[in-house]
Amino acid sequence: MARRTATKGPTARLRRARRWNGRGRGRAPAGQRRARRDSPPRIRDGREPKSVESEITALFEAPGWKENVQVAGVTARWRDVVGDAIADHCSEVLFDAGIVRVRASSTAWATQLGTMSGHIRQLLNEAIGTSVVSEVQIVGPTGRTWVKGPWTVRGRGPRDTYG
Repeated sequence: MARRTATKGPTARLRRARRWNGRGRGRAPAGQRRARRDSPPRIRDGREPKSVESEITALFEAPGWKENVQVAGVTARWRDVVGDAIADHCSEVLFDAGIVRVRASSTAWATQLGTMSGHIRQLLNEAIGTSVVSEVQIVGPTGRTWVKGPWTVRGRGPRDTYG
């Protein structure tokens, strides 16, 4: 026995709307399946999402990053690496291409640290784990400067203005 469907009422209107809804957008009418085309194989071009952990690991393994991260760790632990007596009178200023520049609190300490530069270099290399530091430069304190730009004028300097 054939099943009869209602031709009037809200149910019939809903069925007709569903059937006509898909026709304008390239969809098959309700109850019919469209034959699927075989999709081309997916091309992997390196744009797929990657985990943050793998990206950070790859970044640290890039040339130059590993040493910089190790040196930054030593700079953060400066007092523990060189000891309290040395850390009270100097601070690490710059690390560039294996050269560590250290600023002393006075010229007397700059002289003293100059004689200890080999020992400081050895302490830094032991803390880093490799011989990244090739030289330790000791810089004394800087005096006050009155130069306020790239241009200078010959003369006695600031003493000219005081009398």
